[in-house]
Amino acid sequence: MGQLEGKTAVVLGAASAGNMGQVIARLFASEGAKVMVAGRKQEPLAALAEEIGGAYALCDITSHDQVHALAAKAKAEFGRVDAAINCTGWGLLASLLDTSQDDLDQITALQFKGVHHFLQAFVTVMSEQSPTGGSIISLSSATTKALINNHAAYIGTKRGSEALIECVANDYGHLGIRANTVSPAFTESPMTAESFQVPGLVDAFLPRYPLGRLNTSEDVAHACLWLCGDHAFVTGQNIQPNGGVTIRGNPQATDIEAAVGAAMARMQEG
Repeated sequence: MGQLEGKTAVVLGAASAGNMGQVIARLFASEGAKVMVAGRKQEPLAALAEEIGGAYALCDITSHDQVHALAAKAKAEFGRVDAAINCTGWGLLASLLDTSQDDLDQITALQFKGVHHFLQAFVTVMSEQSPTGGSIISLSSATTKALINNHAAYIGTKRGSEALIECVANDYGHLGIRANTVSPAFTESPMTAESFQVPGLVDAFLPRYPLGRLNTSEDVAHACLWLCGDHAFVTGQNIQPNGGVTIRGNPQATDIEAAVGAAMARMQEG
């Protein structure tokens, strides 16, 4: 029997091939959950839903109405929602001085207001399931604990979302609702594929990980699985399945430049 046998889950942000949301959805389905995947692109969502024997819904997290409609659809389709996971995000790389007003509006809508929509919608649904409630997770980032240069708007909005999670845990725990943050670090994925092609970039990060490797999407998915199972007496926490990078801290811009420069020099010599 799977760890989520008989449970239902919604994974928002699963519309890109191989992204973290898709990895989580596949794992949850393999562990027995009925999963509704959601995002902004119909074709990949429909294909994934068919693959895992689940359902799908179109949803833009920046839209209050669409997020609430997603929660209502999941409740109507499954009868209840045991787990809701938000995997959306935008890795905006820009210094404080170079961040435009448009960038700031977009990232706030996605990573703060959108998370508020998500929590509001699924707390509403899960409140009706009291006392069993459910488990809500929003993915954040190790960078909120291990700062990195030129990510001020990204880190600021992710930290804000972590505060929202803590407030949900504090205010709605009596209804059986658990709310937690899961924070990956530098992860190879479709979103970061271009970065992984930069010679020396990974070399700058690896020494910062006490466990000796970068985290994978599967590492993150298994952390989410545990939090949504029956044995995680945990709420209001920021779980860090990232190999310990918050102990040593991320490399800074000068470290990255040095590692990339050294790799380029070796390539030229070879």
